[in-house]
This record gives sequence, C-alpha cells and structure tokens, in this order.
Amino acid sequence: MPTSLPTLVDAALGRRAALVARLLAGGTDCYRILHGTQEGAPGVTLDRYGDLALLQSFRGTLDDAAVAAVGDCLAAAHPGLTLVYNDRSGRGSRVGNRLDGPMAAAAAADRVTREHGVAYRIRARHRGHDPWLFLDLRTTRAAIMADAPGRSVLNLCAYTGGVGVAAAVAGAPRVLNVDFAASALAVGRINAALNDVADRCRTLQSDLFPALRQLAGERQPTMNRGRRLPPFPRIPSERFDLVVLDPPPLARSRFGVVDLARDYQSVLKPALAVVAEGGLLYCANNLARVDEREWHALVRRCADKHGRPVRRLDVIRPGEDFPSSDGRPPLKVARLEL
Repeated sequence: MPTSLPTLVDAALGRRAALVARLLAGGTDCYRILHGTQEGAPGVTLDRYGDLALLQSFRGTLDDAAVAAVGDCLAAAHPGLTLVYNDRSGRGSRVGNRLDGPMAAAAAADRVTREHGVAYRIRARHRGHDPWLFLDLRTTRAAIMADAPGRSVLNLCAYTGGVGVAAAVAGAPRVLNVDFAASALAVGRINAALNDVADRCRTLQSDLFPALRQLAGERQPTMNRGRRLPPFPRIPSERFDLVVLDPPPLARSRFGVVDLARDYQSVLKPALAVVAEGGLLYCANNLARVDEREWHALVRRCADKHGRPVRRLDVIRPGEDFPSSDGRPPLKVARLEL
C-alpha cells in the first residue's frame, strides 16, 4: 500500500529539522519541505515561503482529502503556515485548479519571504508559473553573495532579479538584471526597493542575444534574411566582474535559440565575452538529462576556444532540502574563474 502523503511530509519534516534550524538562524524562512521525486511522492512538491506553504502536483491532481491532510500535518508541525494548492499537472504546467474561500485569497496575496536576510516578494499564483523565487538556487545565491562585494554584476535571464538583489545587498556596487519579461523585472525592482538597493540595481528588458552582443561590443543587426528584427534597446559595450548565466532549457526568438541540451555554446560564448579579465562566471544548466561531467568538459572547451580559459571550476550543489539519490541533481551550477 502506498505511503500516504501526510506521512511522507511528516518524515521529510523530521529529516530537515536540523537544516531548518540553521536556515532560520541565518535569516532564511524559505525552503523545500518535500522533494517528492526523491522522497516517495513523484510529481509532488511542498515548499515554504515565509508564512506560506505551497503544495504543487505535476503528474496528477490531488484530491481535497489529501490536500486537507497535508494542511493538518503542517498545522501540527508549523502552526501559522497558510497552505495553498496548485495543480500543475495539465498541459504546459500552468495552474489548473480553481480555489475559493481563504485559500483563494491566500493564493492571490503578495507576501515577503527572506533568504540569507534578503527580502523577496512572492505570490502563490500570478500570470506566470512560479512564485517568483526558485528555491534550488539558494546555495548559488549564497556563493554569489560571498563573491559580490566590490564587484560589478551582470545577471542574465534574471527573472525577478533574485541573484542580482542578493549581490547588491552583499556589497556589489552595480548590478544589471537582464530579462525579456517586463513583469518579472517589475518584481525585481520591488525586491530591490524592499532591500534598499534600488540605487545599485538596474533592469534591462531585452532578449538575451542582442543584449550580450552589444555588451560584448558587437553590432546587433536589425535585419535577418530580409526580415526586420523586433525592436531592441541600444546599449553600450561593457564588461562585468561577475556574470550570472541561468538560461531556460529551451527558448526561441527572432534573435537566436537557447537550447541547453544541444547548443549550450550559443549562450556561453557571448557570456564569456562580457566577463572582465580575472572575473567570475556562474553558469547553470537545469536539464536533468545533461551529464554534469560532459557539460563541464564542454564549458572548458568553449572557454578555451574563445580565449577565456577556465583557471578554476567549482561545483555548487542545491541544499539538503533538494536531495538526490544518485548525486546528480537536475540543476547544475558551475562557478568559473576566468
């Protein structure tokens, strides 16, 4: 007989007790409570963001009784958490279930959560898919905060600017968050204001490719194969001491294609070109099917080919709340010293 979801949640809470104590002591109140793929509930996640607990299912719909039982389990372990359930098992991973009453109000409410003492705006439901902060990047944001003091930072595919804001809080004098989504960058500006670093954080709404080409000092054409390209902001060339590259697995635009499985070089090459001499590049690949060692070898070959050899490569793993039975988590992050 399958183990019930509340039993799995209770066991996961027990395994995380020491970690949660350390996180809370260090100014972090957001983490994964249940990583279902590795903890007995494939396709189910349960995350905490401050006083919000977000239960999500990706392979099938949880019935009302299961959701209520998870709520009871959380109420016993962490009184004061508000539970919201998002069924994302439909096409495109968009939220499919309707809510009413208190849970509907909780899902639509803006809240603030904290990580390493940095405040972030989150919301359980909005027009996008995720609540504006990816928790598996927590250890990466911590590493970037350690490197950030005194360094200029370019945060590519910035989403809501979490990495950039964390870097500014840690002492980066200048941060540029680049993303094509105006709505995500708007949340990033709220995050900067929440932490009193708005004067050090700029946003640039742009497709990744024209932004990188111009920062690298290359000309961005306005025509491609006889067709006019969409408008893009004109910016001067610039180098940054610390560059963060966290692209989506697959994205297509008139300017280029992001494909982390088959052509990581297409985004890595221009990113290498905007790192200052002696600078740092954090690059990520979140495709589970990509082998980490092969990806590291590709990264090194690409850097060598373009005259930016990697002097040192450090691996950053997700935290203990994202367990991996084979030691090969989907999210792979490499810190490169160039």
